[in-house]
Amino acid sequence: MLWVDKYRPKTLDKIMVHEDIALNIKKLVTEQDCPHLLFYGPPGSGKKTLIMALLRQMFGTSAEKVKIENKTWKIDAGSRTLDLELTTLSSTHHVELNPSDAGFQDRYIVQEIIKEMAKNRPIDTKGKKGFKVLVLNEVDKLSREAQHSLRRTMEKYSSSCRLILCCNSSSKVTEAVRSRCLNLRINAPRDEQIIRVLEFIGKKEGLQLPPGFAARIAAQSNRSLRRAIMSFETCRVQQYPFTSNQIIPPMDWEQYISEIASDIMQEQSPKRLFLVRGKLYELLGNCIPPVIILKRLLSELLKKLDAELKHEVCHWAAYYVRLCLMVYLQEHRMRLGQKAIFHIEAFVAKFMSIYKGFLIATFG
Repeated sequence: MLWVDKYRPKTLDKIMVHEDIALNIKKLVTEQDCPHLLFYGPPGSGKKTLIMALLRQMFGTSAEKVKIENKTWKIDAGSRTLDLELTTLSSTHHVELNPSDAGFQDRYIVQEIIKEMAKNRPIDTKGKKGFKVLVLNEVDKLSREAQHSLRRTMEKYSSSCRLILCCNSSSKVTEAVRSRCLNLRINAPRDEQIIRVLEFIGKKEGLQLPPGFAARIAAQSNRSLRRAIMSFETCRVQQYPFTSNQIIPPMDWEQYISEIASDIMQEQSPKRLFLVRGKLYELLGNCIPPVIILKRLLSELLKKLDAELKHEVCHWAAYYVRLCLMVYLQEHRMRLGQKAIFHIEAFVAKFMSIYKGFLIATFG
């Protein structure tokens, strides 16, 4: 088992980061006054860890007995019937799903599927009807129509169902949905918090950490606890005992983007652009978000550029990041026939044009 899973806190009492939030959540559960919740914050900050600890606090160990189902739902969409397949993770007391996985049909997922789940109320040990918890991931990627449906569902089934919403950015969630939830901002952990967790894992694993070693991993993690733990385990696999100057390896996909940047700098031609396109497809196929790819690629290219080119390159990168966001956050979701790969490739082509023009003007 990976350390990131092995040492994930199972209860609110064992949370080492965001202890104040964990304490407040525990009070809500103890007082049986738990409203709809919206957890938002950057990836790797600990949102899912807090949610799973909350479910265990509510329902005990039965919340951990989950099953994965790929279920096909028949949805009446006016003049036609849709067959929507969706993957859910469920226990006796909760269901977790990504409504945005349905793409165009996300509003039907919210209207019909969640409505059906909310109706199926569990019976508690005293024979009273309890409530079911629906955990909805990536709600910031839902269409406006789906979010309006979600708001109506929250109102109608509030007595039988509690919603726990999870997303990276609350600004993409409508005010109507946000106002019906207790909003919990989960900040990225500070370096000292990450160091404390790494030292805790090291002690549990019986490892000796050189002075400053955990601090170097924390500094390279970009305040992502998940990434820091994975880097720590990678270092353990590659070399132990640790040394004070041991290299902290980058993530595989980051190394791959660095290689793509080198390819771009070496040659600016249609043939090289075609080669880069294949590598970009490979990254997207491994679920690396397109905006992350583009930002990381820009970072790697800027390391290799003369100062006079950086402003123009950053300008075009910002332009194509915005287009990628429009696709990735599904604000126009395929209605204009757009795909994120087109915008990343367009940025690469634009960079090649700018850089080749610079080389010709400088060296003739």
